[in-house]
Amino acid sequence: MDYGTYRGILTLVILVLFIVIVAWAYSKRTKNRFDNAANAIFEDEKEHKKTISNEEKESEK
Repeated sequence: MDYGTYRGILTLVILVLFIVIVAWAYSKRTKNRFDNAANAIFEDEKEHKKTISNEEKESEK
């Protein structure tokens, strides 16, 4: 086999790997996990606001 054949096989492997990763990323099984990860930053923000409001209440006493 020559260099061109190796490049063709490598290109085919990379293409298949890309299709598998895209299919995995958009599958329904992983949607819930990705949605939770995407909204995790907002969960932290809500906790931060609660902490600030609790500190304000304590300082008013």
